[in-house]
Amino acid sequence: MPAARESLLDAAYAALTERAWPAVRMVDVAAAAGVSRQTLYNEFGSKEGLARALVRRETDNYLAGVARALDPRSTAAGARGDAAGRVAAAAAWTLRTARANPLVRAALTGCWNDRLPAPSAAAEAAPPRAAGAGIPAQRAAPPGNGPLPGPAELVGRFCAQAVAALEPDWPEEALPALCTACETAARLTLACVVAPVTPGAGPAPGRVPARSRRELETEAVSRLVRGAFARMPGGVPPGECR
Repeated sequence: MPAARESLLDAAYAALTERAWPAVRMVDVAAAAGVSRQTLYNEFGSKEGLARALVRRETDNYLAGVARALDPRSTAAGARGDAAGRVAAAAAWTLRTARANPLVRAALTGCWNDRLPAPSAAAEAAPPRAAGAGIPAQRAAPPGNGPLPGPAELVGRFCAQAVAALEPDWPEEALPALCTACETAARLTLACVVAPVTPGAGPAPGRVPARSRRELETEAVSRLVRGAFARMPGGVPPGECR
């Protein structure tokens, strides 16, 4: 039931924005999604299964956004030959998403506070359980598709997506340097997630118009990413003008 599954995940995320995960009740999630508790347990097997599916969906959506930002047809990305600009657009998307989505931020940093589900990285879907104690009978939920992504995997996938998007425009002999630049950019982006730019880090008030936190973040991570690419052999990536 794809539609019911998405509705349940939407309801679970909405509940998480209003209260800590331990206080989120399965019956309330089912009611908000307009389905029965039996349907909820059939889809996810347990609250742990629901948490795993929710974290996986949010991280998958984040990575899909990275791919869109790297696409030269994206309005956020630089021109096709502006490799640093395209990676900077993906980095800015990462910062915005981590600030807005607590699950993505926790997955990127590995810091799960007591308001979040923090599903076990190696846990599999809970086995089916017979009805009792007010809980509907369950069938086995779909497999969890392996461990949930953590910081190392997400940085690696950011890097891999960047290399895959950029390498068609690069000569083969420059690909090792491209990989290094993309990995450096990915790790610098994660550093900005862990230690965000604050409004106080900008120029002194009165010298320029006040800028939003988003503008400051975008400027800071763009500067770092372009610095990573500028340190490549030759200083300027293929296709960029001096």
